[in-house]
Amino acid sequence: MTWLLVLAGAMAGAPLRYLTDRWVQSRHDSVFPWGTFVVNVVGCLVLGVLTGALTAEHWRLLLGTGWCGALTTYSTFSYETLRLAQDGARGYAVLNAAASVACGLGAAFTGVALGNALA
Repeated sequence: MTWLLVLAGAMAGAPLRYLTDRWVQSRHDSVFPWGTFVVNVVGCLVLGVLTGALTAEHWRLLLGTGWCGALTTYSTFSYETLRLAQDGARGYAVLNAAASVACGLGAAFTGVALGNALA
């Protein structure tokens, strides 16, 4: 049963990541990977809220592990940062790495605080 919850969440999170990434990126004329940045920060915020608000394990598996796990993407973040550096956009690479970590952590902490307030 556990793996089915994770699978169901991932089946919704992965397409949402792809569509959101493409939608956000299409609105920016920049080499900065705004789409990946947005889905990762939003995913951190949502996972924080879920962590603070949910006590039922099945909801955490479905929404936290499955949905948020598929929504966010560390591998794409790493690849895009590497490509920026290789293509000579080192400033954007550093900005992407620093802002992703700082904003992701900030969103997660904020999400936990919101989730605790809702619980």
